[in-house]
Amino acid sequence: MFVEDSLAEAQKVLNSFVTNQTNIENINSAISLMVGSYNNNGRIFSCGNGGSMCDAMHFAEELTGRFRKERAPLPAMAINDASHLTCVSNDYGYNFVFSRYVEAWGNNGDILLAISTSGNSQNIILAVEAAKKKGMKVIGLLGKGGGQLKSLVDVALVVDSVISDRIQEIHIKCIHIFIEGIERKLFPENY
Repeated sequence: MFVEDSLAEAQKVLNSFVTNQTNIENINSAISLMVGSYNNNGRIFSCGNGGSMCDAMHFAEELTGRFRKERAPLPAMAINDASHLTCVSNDYGYNFVFSRYVEAWGNNGDILLAISTSGNSQNIILAVEAAKKKGMKVIGLLGKGGGQLKSLVDVALVVDSVISDRIQEIHIKCIHIFIEGIERKLFPENY
């Protein structure tokens, strides 16, 4: 019984997301920002906590590796270096683990993909603020109404759910669409 209920709930959240035209427009806007950054020698950084960090890592490795077909690698990094995370946590506090990285490595024209199911993760908020100071564009994968991050990012994709795992299921779908969209624009011969 719970298996069918879980699948039905996931389907409901996906249907809600898909039928909201703003989400489709924002996915296209996010892809355009990322492609524009790559066309101007920019890079994409990604960050998140817990499962969202895993999504950030998956996003970056699909760009530096490959998605479906052979192509040149694209510059992308998830902020997940253990020595950086523990150093900054120890010296400054966990709230600064992502912002310090963005301050060190981010440049005008780069992109930050900020992932937070609550939209209120303080370390993600500080990373977004650091990115904006650097002249970076920020795409937010959010949930639970979007939280504080919704108004801070350039493009907000907010999943209409309060359940973190349902939100993450849509986030990973968005990530795969981002990658495919980037490839379609930069490597049209593969499609």
